[in-house]
Amino acid sequence: MRRLFECSIGIRTGKFPRFHSLKDPSRGHVGLPRDRDLGPSKSGSEETFPSPLRDLFYDPKPLSNISISEFAFHFLTSSWLIKFIPYIYSLVFIISMPLNVMAIIIFLFKMKVRNPAIMYMLNLAVADVLFISVLPFKITYHFLGNNWPFGSGMCSFVTAAFYCNMYCSILLMMSISVDRFLGIVFPIHSLSWRTLGRASVVCILVWVMSMASTVPILISEQTMDIPILNITTCHDVLDVKEQQTFYGYYFSSLSILFFFVPLIFITVSYVGIIHSLRASNIGNASKKKKAIFLTVIVFCIFTICFGPTNIIFLSHYLHFPGKIKESLYIAHILCVCVSSISCCLDSFIYFYVSPECRNHVYRLLCRTKALNLNIKKPLLGARIPMENV
Repeated sequence: MRRLFECSIGIRTGKFPRFHSLKDPSRGHVGLPRDRDLGPSKSGSEETFPSPLRDLFYDPKPLSNISISEFAFHFLTSSWLIKFIPYIYSLVFIISMPLNVMAIIIFLFKMKVRNPAIMYMLNLAVADVLFISVLPFKITYHFLGNNWPFGSGMCSFVTAAFYCNMYCSILLMMSISVDRFLGIVFPIHSLSWRTLGRASVVCILVWVMSMASTVPILISEQTMDIPILNITTCHDVLDVKEQQTFYGYYFSSLSILFFFVPLIFITVSYVGIIHSLRASNIGNASKKKKAIFLTVIVFCIFTICFGPTNIIFLSHYLHFPGKIKESLYIAHILCVCVSSISCCLDSFIYFYVSPECRNHVYRLLCRTKALNLNIKKPLLGARIPMENV
């Protein structure tokens, strides 16, 4: 995802600095502009960065005959990236894998797929399992000191899976929110709209759109050999070259189409749900308050998990001083890590949307206790006649 930050620089300045691979040691920086001799621009003038960005990218650390920026050097070797990030990913894997596998089993074999809500939640759980399945590769990568040992193709696949999960989850959560809005605000009229067939079509479109959005990542090189550190990075330091303009528009378009547009639909849906529940005179007041509270919680989960990452995507196209730019760069990595926690929190959405799902989970988790209670009931019933006698 760090390619985004390199791409955005050329777009803001209107000039595109030349980037060179470390495979050619004589050509300068890896994924970063050379200090000198950048060559003439189309207008004949030298292409340079604004001075604030020069503080960030133009403080090279000479090592052998190759140099990378001071910031890039410390970033790739920082302990928080090598230890803290993989620990978080490991925790997400341990917690979310059993939760989502259990959810898939419940949706398929216990509840059956018989209404739109279950269809959306089943696909959301499948998307989470896809993401969780590739986490061990990211965990290994960071624990090895940001060294990718699995090959270029696997790097592209894992990176694409990250994006695919995030945007597929966003679109499915939007579908769930719209479905609940129709069911609560228009309970009678929406019966003809909220059909299993239409929900299936929506899920197919969501998967097609999410996968299609990651095709540029799948077909492009995502690894970079850095002999100066004796590592091969995956989607961290890349040679952007002519693709700089394309990736700038690419990532900004993803953020707008797959986050900010769904955010509008989700906000309108949940505001409508809350307004409808408050205005309704039917039902228990405490239950309505609980439903409103849960609606707010689900909305907060969505914005906290996916908001920061996509906001930073767009903020990098604004002119910020170097220190702010550096902070945003690091914040982006942390936000991507935080977004992975959504795989754990999605289980909360399942419980919120479907009371039947809650009941099945309770039965699975409390099976031993339920069996003990069933054994005791006949015994208690047998004592009553004896006591009466």
